[in-house]
Amino acid sequence: MSTLTKLALGMMGRLRPKPAKGEGAPTIKLPPSRKEGGAPLMVALSQRRSDREFAPRELSLQTLSDLLWAAYGVNRPDGGRTAPSALNAQEIDVYAALPSGAYLYAAAANMLHLVAGHDVRSVTGYQDFVDEAPLDLVFVADHSRMSLVPAGQRESYASAAAGVISQNVYLFCASNDLATVIRAWINREAIADALGLSHDQQVLLSQTVGYPKS
Repeated sequence: MSTLTKLALGMMGRLRPKPAKGEGAPTIKLPPSRKEGGAPLMVALSQRRSDREFAPRELSLQTLSDLLWAAYGVNRPDGGRTAPSALNAQEIDVYAALPSGAYLYAAAANMLHLVAGHDVRSVTGYQDFVDEAPLDLVFVADHSRMSLVPAGQRESYASAAAGVISQNVYLFCASNDLATVIRAWINREAIADALGLSHDQQVLLSQTVGYPKS
């Protein structure tokens, strides 16, 4: 779907998901994430970049598990995560939009839970490449977990946390020969509808991940 078509549908409130490719499993148990390998940190930083061309090749479950753990996985026995959050609210939820459906990442269990049995990738951004890239991540803030943060500061706190998660994804991709780009030009209402979010949940950013087209 072209960018102009998406813009027109978005303005009319008619931007909708596509039928899923195959039947999405209700839950996906991810393999244990690998904590070793990839390029060293300084090399990954030197290679960090945004790409906007992706091959349609799907990511393996192992790569998906490693990526999600790097983004916002549990890295300590006390439940601490790979990205910080103010007052340890852990208010960010990471959704994975795959060809077979949209899933919520459950970090503690290292599982994906189906939340939408449609292909919502085309809804996660206006750019045409989001339709065919194998994975679009959506970062959502749950304000109900931020009761200790003043209401007027919750969005900025959550946005900072989502930014760190996004950078974790960038560094993982740079370290593992993957392509990625963060996106703020999105139809947040359409994404919220597609994912079935509540009024306490706020869509912040989307991020496309895949193999480089070349």
